[in-house]
Order: sequence, then structure tokens, then C-alpha cells
Amino acid sequence: MSAETDDDGANGFPLIGDEFPQLEVETTHGTKTIPDDYEGEWFVLFSHPGDFTPVCTTEFVGFEQRREEFAERNTELIGLSVDRVHSHIKWTDWIDDELDEEIGFPIIADESGTVAEELGMVHPGQGTSTVRAVFIVDDEGITRQVLYYPKEIGRNIDEVLRSLEALQTHEEEDVALPADWPENENFGDKALLSPPGTVEEAEQRLEEVDEEEYDSYDWWFTLKDI
Repeated sequence: MSAETDDDGANGFPLIGDEFPQLEVETTHGTKTIPDDYEGEWFVLFSHPGDFTPVCTTEFVGFEQRREEFAERNTELIGLSVDRVHSHIKWTDWIDDELDEEIGFPIIADESGTVAEELGMVHPGQGTSTVRAVFIVDDEGITRQVLYYPKEIGRNIDEVLRSLEALQTHEEEDVALPADWPENENFGDKALLSPPGTVEEAEQRLEEVDEEEYDSYDWWFTLKDI
């Protein structure tokens, strides 16, 4: 289930490790039920403060230009703002006409703000529109990453993709990923083994580090090629 209700009685938003809440939403691609309609797929749901705004426009162009890279990782994109469907359609038509990018992913029309409130996308002190929230949700409907950006700063699409790839690499290889992976200044694209939890496992780790695939500095700090 999603995060617990807080002490003030306001709805909590899904935290890392929570099941993403069930939502029935109207979008530019028709009615969708999230996460059920994306069963077996990952998705990135991101909010923007409003249609016909400059920073949001650059973000939508950026997400669309990288959409195939998300698709290669079995991941769909979903936008959201507290605008009407008609506004979304007019805005994406403008993007197509003026910037030559046809937005191919659905945009949730949350005119009432109900979805944005449930997902914690409206922050006190930031007005009634949504901040730039990002939820990365896995193929089992579990929230894996949550990011927030202020209205004044556009998102780094490369970082969203990097986070997605790192999460999926963790799932596939049972490893952790260093800072700035896969372009860490000191360790390149190597991954980190989880530290042993017992003395026996630590001793076993020391025996394993002689294998060529490992690069060990200590029993708790061991890297491997993936």
C-alpha cells in the first residue's frame, strides 16, 4: 500500500518500496488504470507545473527525444499536470507544429488536483500547480525511486535514464552501483558487491577476491565487472 497518512491527516504519497497506489485517470490517450495497465512494464510518471510554460516544454521535448531509450528498457513514460485534456492536446499540437516533436506518451489531465495531491506533487509554498516530481515504478508496481525538482529548474533526462538503468542492473546482477555510474571517475562502470553480513561471509569474500572479475580494496569494498 502507499505511504501512511501523516499526523495532520493529509494523504501520504508513495515512498520507495511502497506499492504504487491504484489510480484511474483521464489522459490524452484515453482512460487508464495505473499501475494495472502497465503490468509487466516499468513506467516513469512525471508531473509538470503547467501546459504552455517554457521549462515544461523543453522537458517534454527532451523526454520524447529519449522515449525510445526508455522503451528499450521496457519502460513507458506518463506525464501529468492539473490541466484539462484539451489543454494538453493544444499544447502538444503546438510542440509538434513549432518544435517538430510529436509527443507519443500519455499525459494525465488532473484538473481537480486529486491525483497530484495523492502523489505529493503539490507542495506548500509552491502554489497550486504541481512541482516537477518523478516516480520510477517497476514491473511489479513497486515505487523504486522518487525525485522532486523545483519549478525553476528543468529535469536532467539523462539522470532519469541513468537511475532507471541502475535500478534494472541491480535487479539483474544483484549489485549496487557507485556514484556517477556508469562513468565513475575512479571505478568506471564497475559495480559494487553488497557488504557481507557475517564473519563467515566476510571470510568467504576474501577468498573470492582472487578471481579476476573482482577488484577488492577490503572485504566490505569490492567491485566487479558486469
